[in-house]
Amino acid sequence: MIKGLLIILSIVSTFAGRVVDQDGKPIAYATVYPEIAPEWGTATNNDGYFTFEANLLGDMKVVVSFIGYEKAVVQAKELRVLSPDGARLSQGVSEVSGVPVIVLKEQPIALEETVVAAKPSKQKNKRKQMAALLHAVYVKLEEEFPDDPVKYHIVSDVRMNADGGTWGMEQMIANVVVLPEEGKEGRDSVQFQGRYCKRFFDSRKRAQADTILASDLIERMDKKNTGAAKMMRKAVNAVDSGVVVHQTLFALGNMRYDFEQTMNDTRHWTVSNESEGETVLTHTQSVSKYLGCFKLTFQRHYIVDSETFAVRRFSEHAEVKITIPFGYKLTADQLQMLNLLNMGESQIAKFRLRKMRSVIDLNTIYQRADGHVYTLEKNMIANSHILGRRTTEDGQVLTGDEGEIPFILKATQRVTGLQTEEVQPLRKDQITKRLERTIVEIY
Repeated sequence: MIKGLLIILSIVSTFAGRVVDQDGKPIAYATVYPEIAPEWGTATNNDGYFTFEANLLGDMKVVVSFIGYEKAVVQAKELRVLSPDGARLSQGVSEVSGVPVIVLKEQPIALEETVVAAKPSKQKNKRKQMAALLHAVYVKLEEEFPDDPVKYHIVSDVRMNADGGTWGMEQMIANVVVLPEEGKEGRDSVQFQGRYCKRFFDSRKRAQADTILASDLIERMDKKNTGAAKMMRKAVNAVDSGVVVHQTLFALGNMRYDFEQTMNDTRHWTVSNESEGETVLTHTQSVSKYLGCFKLTFQRHYIVDSETFAVRRFSEHAEVKITIPFGYKLTADQLQMLNLLNMGESQIAKFRLRKMRSVIDLNTIYQRADGHVYTLEKNMIANSHILGRRTTEDGQVLTGDEGEIPFILKATQRVTGLQTEEVQPLRKDQITKRLERTIVEIY
């Protein structure tokens, strides 16, 4: 109570710093926020600099994070405090001299390379021993994962990439209530309530990016009577359209459910021994539907303590390939949602989709509290491409005029608070309330 009163009485200050990687290269669009109030946070600009205004005491923590790197936590007093009339990046200043530098250490988000390089255990083909190992892990999962509702406070960052760099990011501060096994097919139900939202843009790309991110486009499609519009209307009625992507990301990787569904068929499981007392259990599965037009291959990696059988981390790697035999003419709105930056209007107007492919990597890191295991962090990279050909006005395919549109999405979700007692489901009005977006340009 005393600390809260001191925060209120303290003077608003402008804090500044710079974020770089271990090679000294600036990290653009890293998120920086006070641990006690993420809504005061900001993002670094293209040169790694940041400023934000807040009421902070010197020993209060500031979190710095970016996908693919370990998060850093510094005290407010370690940052430079600018004078009341000091430079602010939001006013067009691209650099602040004499600021402290925060170095982020690399933390790869996928274990694909690690697992391939590991030496397979001699026991991997012995089904009885594999079945016993899987059973031991599942018993531990049942013991450690709670069957009671849990409420998370999270910071969710979703970045859109094109041409090798980030052109925009949406950061959402949200509450998430997980209701165990109350969803479809016995999955957990995930309720999502957005509380604050900011969209960060490179000022040079703002005009192009405005047409792509979520809600405005969905509202335009909502007026149409197409199959896509009906799907969009259903999403809008279920939840604020702007939070769909954030909620979906948090719901991905239902580790306990997926493990339970696959553990009885040992043919698709392998085990690799890792260092530091860890074992990697890998489940591989392929799905082919519609005469091979849709193909999905995914691997789930369970990083297990070799002695206790407790799962420490969870990683998924998926590859999706879709072939459309006769092609499908995409509308201008649909292509703008995918990537406006890499295709001009003349191509958009007459583009016939033939193939889609995507590679997705997802990591989930866990924390322990009250004798149970809860989510601490989620990281995801989705690297996708759509391929097709331009056509003439009468629909004839132009020979040799193939087009490829890359679409890269990167996301980080970090838990800033955890409630395990007296958790109540969210009300419908809390879930469906449309959020206002604060637009922030970085320089």
